[in-house]
Amino acid sequence: MAAAETPAQPTVAPYGAWASPITAESLTANKVELSDLRVVDGRLFWTESDPGQGGRLTLVAEDGHGGVRAMTPASMNVRTRVHEYGGASYQVVGTRIFFSNFKDQQLYVQDIGGEPRALTPPGYRYADLTALAGGAGLICVRQDHTDPANVKNALVLVSGAENDAGRVLYEASDFVAYPRVSPDGRRLAFMAWNHPNMPWDDTSLYVGDLSGSRLSNVHAVAGGQLIADGPGESVMEPRWAPGGALYFISDRTNFWNLYALDGTSARALAPRNAEFAGPLWQLGQANYAVMDNSRLLARYSEGGRDHLVLIDPAKGTTRELPLPFIGLRAIQRVDADHAAMIALSAEALPAIIVVDVSTGQHRTVRSAGEPALPAEIVSHAQQISFPSAGGRIAHANFYPPKNPAFRAPRGAKPPLLVLVHGGPTGQAPSAFNSTIQFWTTRGFAVADVDYGGSSGYGRAYRQSLNGQWGVVDVEDVAAAVRFLSRSGAIDPEQAAIRGGSAGGYTVLGALSQTTVFKAGADYYGVSDMTALARDTHKFESRYLDNLIGPLPAAQAIYDARSPLNHLDGFSTPLIVFQGAEDPIVPPNQSRMIVEALQKRGSPVAYLQFAGEGHGFRRSDSIITALNAELSFYGQVFGFEPADRLPALKIENLPALSLPSPLAGEGGPRSGSDEG
Repeated sequence: MAAAETPAQPTVAPYGAWASPITAESLTANKVELSDLRVVDGRLFWTESDPGQGGRLTLVAEDGHGGVRAMTPASMNVRTRVHEYGGASYQVVGTRIFFSNFKDQQLYVQDIGGEPRALTPPGYRYADLTALAGGAGLICVRQDHTDPANVKNALVLVSGAENDAGRVLYEASDFVAYPRVSPDGRRLAFMAWNHPNMPWDDTSLYVGDLSGSRLSNVHAVAGGQLIADGPGESVMEPRWAPGGALYFISDRTNFWNLYALDGTSARALAPRNAEFAGPLWQLGQANYAVMDNSRLLARYSEGGRDHLVLIDPAKGTTRELPLPFIGLRAIQRVDADHAAMIALSAEALPAIIVVDVSTGQHRTVRSAGEPALPAEIVSHAQQISFPSAGGRIAHANFYPPKNPAFRAPRGAKPPLLVLVHGGPTGQAPSAFNSTIQFWTTRGFAVADVDYGGSSGYGRAYRQSLNGQWGVVDVEDVAAAVRFLSRSGAIDPEQAAIRGGSAGGYTVLGALSQTTVFKAGADYYGVSDMTALARDTHKFESRYLDNLIGPLPAAQAIYDARSPLNHLDGFSTPLIVFQGAEDPIVPPNQSRMIVEALQKRGSPVAYLQFAGEGHGFRRSDSIITALNAELSFYGQVFGFEPADRLPALKIENLPALSLPSPLAGEGGPRSGSDEG
């Protein structure tokens, strides 16, 4: 992204046709994605994903001289496929690195500075590695794929001997996560859950006695196993204090809050109507750190931003550390007075920082890229709440168009792009997002909607989608358009909707059930709910039981909620993007809806990307998709993008008969007319 000088008199041009300093190419150039941060013996390690290298994840570390050093070779991709979404793919023990390699999913071991060698046999996947003291092995979450028709999850102890798949410690639940060994090495805490629940529905926290390679006396200490007849409880992220105290996070009072286990009862720490965690889509989420026996450092989300707070569990006191950031992730203890984390801001790309918890001062260790944009061009999130169907209140982050170099013609209102996050338990972040700025700097207004079912507003809001997926989400995104139209902020005749995965399903549902959207972009979305329930992977194979209903009893609802069965409702153009190797939403989901619409003569464009899975990681795929989407909106809404874009063919798109883009104002020019 290149900073452009703002002319004394802005150029008058239609919304959507503004020239932007953000190009599709710039979104991936010289930028990395920072993830999986952890600290070992005071040294920071993390993974970096580079779109220019196909999204390959490299393990990196501080080099001790203010720079960064790659720890794994280019032949390795440090990424696990446990649950398909991965996370927590490595562990560093002394001078040895253990990691999962994406290509074969085997666990590898490598001396720092040495060459990696395979440790486990093929057919298994590993994540969430926890080292035992004295080099006695690793406790891991293992997913056994030796029988693809009967995938099994378990906690196992990997000895470190070559070709050892691991000794099973616990396999009595469908899923396990967060194996954490007590400081004395004698107990193991972990969370587990069973179908049809997801980890944000109903889980249990277990503790067992650990002796050598055996786990015994496993019993539940919190969660669903203790409230079998209750409304359910999501417990997660157990952590031990040096003195043996056990902490965890639970949503038993509607919001995910911190608790300490006192004997057989749990005591709330710093209780508030705010979220101290998010849904566990990826393993290894770290929302708090145990600094010492008397202090915890935690993040909580409230008022559209994250807050960092130091908690004294014994005294029940808290002290907030003011930081100039919107979001905080992956909190890790460096020493008793310092913590590392990934910080998100309102005007810059994410960065890894180290915070002095005594003073609140911080230093930056690594940035995901150069400063993205000059501050005067960044459109900031405006939090809005609005009425929806059934008396519900929904939420969104609204971004008005902003580019000081341009103004729209008098009386014009901007097109609206409604973003629909995935999950559907995701949450629209208010931190800087380059892709959102790609649209706002071109003259689009953007509404990033937290429809019913989203995280960040408590358990009740999150579960408002249960039994209503394909209804509540569609009602809420349509309500956002109506609300913004009534306020005069957008042109309701140029409202588009865009979403991926679960968000893509909502896109298809909104286009087939409502008339408020005039165009839609579906990224690997679901068109046939029954086919998804049949074809998807183990982690989500029973997800629809809660969101729609159990099969076969709910077959009629599955049919009614499938956009593929509502082709008559599609009256506006659709563009579909799909990864050819997507194991979560298989390509047939996109092909079915595209072929059906083509057969009906409906306007549709389709792009499939070889080598891509669920979410595009390669720079060429990201660039091609974004440019095609911009061209698509230009053709549908009748504006000429300022960018030089490859040709995009939209099948069955009728010729548009539109007035001059400037409605008689003589074409683009400099002036002071404002929209």
